[in-house]
Amino acid sequence: MFKKLAAEALGLGDIGKIIPAHDYDKVDSDDYILSEDREKIFFLIKSKRDEYCFTNRALIHIDGASALDKKRILRRYEYYQFPFSNIALQTAGTIDLDVEISFHIGNVPLMISVSKGQIDQLKDLYKALLAIQQEVHHNQSLLGFSVDSLQKAISTVASGKQENVSKSQELQNVNEYVFNWSKNSYEKYNQKDFSAIFEKYINN
Repeated sequence: MFKKLAAEALGLGDIGKIIPAHDYDKVDSDDYILSEDREKIFFLIKSKRDEYCFTNRALIHIDGASALDKKRILRRYEYYQFPFSNIALQTAGTIDLDVEISFHIGNVPLMISVSKGQIDQLKDLYKALLAIQQEVHHNQSLLGFSVDSLQKAISTVASGKQENVSKSQELQNVNEYVFNWSKNSYEKYNQKDFSAIFEKYINN
């Protein structure tokens, strides 16, 4: 009892616990994953107030303002729309009861504490988030290169003269080509499923 009161006094009363895979069906987050679209939970941290559910597609955050209040706010962050940044892992000192992982997802800062006895599992999550960050950045760079390449190609075609082709037909052809190119590049370089990364780094 004394340890519990001391933890509350030190602001450590909401230290999370990493939930094992066989208990995923017992948490609230499981009700909100898009199982119809093959979404799967790979890592889950639960505290008194919050749940942080890392799926192959998104971070689902069930945010509780108070441990005593049953009201919750559900937020969903798709990795390709809300890139990770500023990822940091803080290990425990001599008297610390917890370890922390912090990051931004999009512009949203989050800091999650778990018991220091689960540091090895948190290291796995840290590696996975770094890998997702790098993959999303790589894809965004390739998409940018694709757009630049298309603009240069359009300029080159526009500067030439095409005989026996009406302006309207030429415009239609260019428009169709640009649309298809953009659509294919967007689908190719906006990766939505990061299962392979989680399977590589998460060892439940």
